[in-house]
Amino acid sequence: MADALRLFGLRAVVTGAGGGIGEAIVRTLVKHGAEVLAIDSPNSGIETHFKGVRGVRGAPLDMKGADAVTKVGELAATELGVVDIVICNLSAQSEGPISDGDDEVLGRLISRKNDLVEGICHQLLPMMKSSPAGRIIVLGFNRSVFAKDGSDSYAKSEAAIADLTRRLAAETAPFGINANYIQLGAIMTPESRRVFNNDKKLRDFCIQRSAAKRLGEPVDVAKVALFLATDDSVFVSGTGIMVDGGVASS
Repeated sequence: MADALRLFGLRAVVTGAGGGIGEAIVRTLVKHGAEVLAIDSPNSGIETHFKGVRGVRGAPLDMKGADAVTKVGELAATELGVVDIVICNLSAQSEGPISDGDDEVLGRLISRKNDLVEGICHQLLPMMKSSPAGRIIVLGFNRSVFAKDGSDSYAKSEAAIADLTRRLAAETAPFGINANYIQLGAIMTPESRRVFNNDKKLRDFCIQRSAAKRLGEPVDVAKVALFLATDDSVFVSGTGIMVDGGVASS
């Protein structure tokens, strides 16, 4: 872990890169020598967000567009040519925190996320096959997406990400590529800050639920993403790492 340039020469695609967890991951990868294509929405200012940061190319893209997946492939081909690392950080779009029983809303979010992740990975797979260090990392939903009474829905979302990741791991293993996921606890991002400002009971619940008795920071996730992006994770595939500070005992 001491090698400051342990990703030197590797090229990464990071979605949702304009703030919060995505930004922390981009800055961590670049710090360790990677070249990064940072993708975020057209109104995120991603084109200039990393101005002055060597090794980052910002590209605006509406991930809700029908051709978003194809455009990710086109951007990667134009900007990088070869892809070693893919980090799918795709935020949820719901009107409010999801409670248990909101199966229709949860199902739509999971289906949309799965479609985007699989589509992006399939678009980039041809560019990853020649990589000596292919890595796919999928980020789960932030705990702030779910209401205080949404623990079962949260668990269902993790199960869906786990199933998706195992499929990707099996599909890409013949090419020496591994695929893993990071299951998020309550991480303080700009989106979750807005949620917690409106629902302080949910914020307090998330803090008390964590054995660490605090909300997570984007850099907490970025450090785990770094591990999964390096050779340290070469024999780890189809699995997930919880980044939630531990669950407090009852």
